[in-house]
Amino acid sequence: GAAPVAAEACSGRGIPILRRAGGAEVAAGGWSGGSGTRLCRRLCTYNERDDRALEEEVEKKFGWILKIFFIGTAGLVGWQFFPYMGDNLLQQSITLLHVKDPLFKRMGASRLARFAVDDERRMKVVEMGGAQEILNVLEGAKDDKTRKEALKALVALAKSDKAAGFLDKAGAYAIVSSTPNSPEYAEIEACKTSLLKTFDQLKS
Repeated sequence: GAAPVAAEACSGRGIPILRRAGGAEVAAGGWSGGSGTRLCRRLCTYNERDDRALEEEVEKKFGWILKIFFIGTAGLVGWQFFPYMGDNLLQQSITLLHVKDPLFKRMGASRLARFAVDDERRMKVVEMGGAQEILNVLEGAKDDKTRKEALKALVALAKSDKAAGFLDKAGAYAIVSSTPNSPEYAEIEACKTSLLKTFDQLKS
């Protein structure tokens, strides 16, 4: 029979962990079935608290640059109004994906995920080159934090069938499936599972 499973306290990031006899750990609910789908959805969805923490991290490291770069724009915009800002702010977020420092790449991906609240805005990101740039960030990422933010942005975009179709044609399936899982961030595997399922459904 299967090894006994005992529920343990949540991990440091609040993800329920199950520990099997022998030491192996799995996220509660696994990735299949209803509970797995709900866990996927919860892990991959935009989280304002995480987003604020990311922007605070960037400001702490590059505060004086941000004050010059973002003066009068996103830094002064109310969080709840962010999805309704214009093309200038969207282009600015895409520009962040080009900056060499991964902190800026994470910030750009996080902002695009926040912007992509409906199909019209998701396709706007695609049309302005943001979807392709996020794929480029994911493919070239050297750390799990950057992979996590890029994947969460892709999940947000892929909620639009047209955007998902673009990503699939752009080679997202291979890029996502080859992204390594992370022992620290369960979101990475959850987002990969969600995206690959979406791409498979496009083909069915």
